[in-house]
Amino acid sequence: MAENLPYRWDLLLRYRFIEVIALWEGRLTTRHLVDTFGIGRQQASKDINTYNRSVGPGNLVYNKFLKGYEPSDQFQPRVTRGFSDEYLQLLANQSELHRTFSSIALPLGHTEVLQPPARPVAHEVLRPLLRAARDQARIEVDYVSVNNPDREGRIIAPHTLVWTGLRWHVRGWCEKNRDFRDFVLSRFRGVPEILGPATECRDDDTEWNRIITVILQPDPRLTPAQQEVIATDYGMSEGHLAIELRARLLGYLLKLLNIPSGDLLDDPRAQQVIIANRAEVAAWLLP
Repeated sequence: MAENLPYRWDLLLRYRFIEVIALWEGRLTTRHLVDTFGIGRQQASKDINTYNRSVGPGNLVYNKFLKGYEPSDQFQPRVTRGFSDEYLQLLANQSELHRTFSSIALPLGHTEVLQPPARPVAHEVLRPLLRAARDQARIEVDYVSVNNPDREGRIIAPHTLVWTGLRWHVRGWCEKNRDFRDFVLSRFRGVPEILGPATECRDDDTEWNRIITVILQPDPRLTPAQQEVIATDYGMSEGHLAIELRARLLGYLLKLLNIPSGDLLDDPRAQQVIIANRAEVAAWLLP
């Protein structure tokens, strides 16, 4: 990461965009910035020059045949990590904008992004939850679940909103159950009422504050050649991938990766990846 950058969100976004496009598309023009950020060509040119002079010195080289800038042989990421996910996420964000503003032509790069079904959350529900989390307040809510589909009044103290890759939930203290729990946002009913200061907060949530490391490896029942395919898929080093995360989020990660928390699947080609340090993280596996 470049040091002494101006902490202006709009500039940082444009510098990151310059770096991502140049690195992963191999060609950057002022048109990229003009179309994406709605700035003038002169400002776009100034941003590129500032990036190449001060942010990522020497990262870009002008190619008159491409009529644009390309990454130099000495290119080093300065405001990104240099991961392909940063470019692919940019395409995903553009695809989402295109769904909302279909009349606007966006440079989607021949991209199609599959989105999970939206789970609607009313703003009358989300606003007080956010306020309670921000102010460390208790809040009275009506909540339903598959096990209890009838409305049930709860008093909770939310502290963090969490995206699991499939749905949003809020983590917070539940006064009825006397512990910290996850509440799916789409299952709140009515309008929550803020009551007052919370007695239990994020600092008291042991499972949330505990950071663990889960180590993934290819299913050893696969052939060595198949294991190599899986290791490359996940960017593993020496056949392993170590992921640090909050203990309470481990179960969600496994669901997202289709890794069972219990017994192995019968077909290793369906399993593909296993937890190498299962005994160390067993306490955090969701049933």
